[in-house]
Parts: sequence; C-alpha cells; structure tokens
Amino acid sequence: MNAMDVMMRRWRLDTESSVPPFEQIKLRILDLASSGELAVGTKLPSVRSLATDLGVAANTVARAYRELEQTGVVITAGRSGTAVASGGDMIAAQVASAAEVFGAVVRDLGMPTTQALKIVTAALERG
Repeated sequence: MNAMDVMMRRWRLDTESSVPPFEQIKLRILDLASSGELAVGTKLPSVRSLATDLGVAANTVARAYRELEQTGVVITAGRSGTAVASGGDMIAAQVASAAEVFGAVVRDLGMPTTQALKIVTAALERG
C-alpha cells in the first residue's frame, strides 16, 4: 500500500471544519507517522498529487509539508520529494538511516533483495 492509500484510508478532508485544511493535512500525516502507519523513509505524495486528490490548492499541501519539515517529521529533498523523517521516534529514525545505507550497499553490489533480507534477518536473530 502506498503513502497516498494509507493517508486517504478512512479519512477525508473536512471542508466544514473550523480547522484549516493545511492543519488537517498536517495532523493526518503527523498521526500516521507517530503511529508507524507511515514508516520512517516513506515517500509522501507530491504536493500537486495530494492537492488534486484532496481538492485543495497546491499551496495548502505545501504549507502542511513545510510546517512538518520545520518540526522534523518530514524531510524534503527537492525533486526527490518529501519523505517521513521521524514520527518523533529517534530510534526509528536511526534504524531508517542505517537501512538507507544498507539498501544502497545492496543495490551497489547488485545483491538480490531476498538474499539481503535473509542476511539482515539472521543478524537480527543473532542479537
């Protein structure tokens, strides 16, 4: 399930609410990140894509992403997009960072994913 599916599951923007749309979006992402439903490293939908799906202006989504970035919940890497940086869980953030490095090594060496996962599983079970 991709991030858009997770975000939209059982949730819709409340146009009748006194809470501004950017705040509703921000709170939804924060809730999903803190619960782990959007894992650290999960790439969020593009600003334009999410805005289209929610029927709001791109600036509304951009503001939500910007405010989440200021608090360290997401990180934006230009054209690479926006991803969950942490859910307030620094341990998960460190593990995600190590996983990024591991993933890069696996890709660079051309190792099949299934083999790499077996190696990591064995290492975790030894611990």
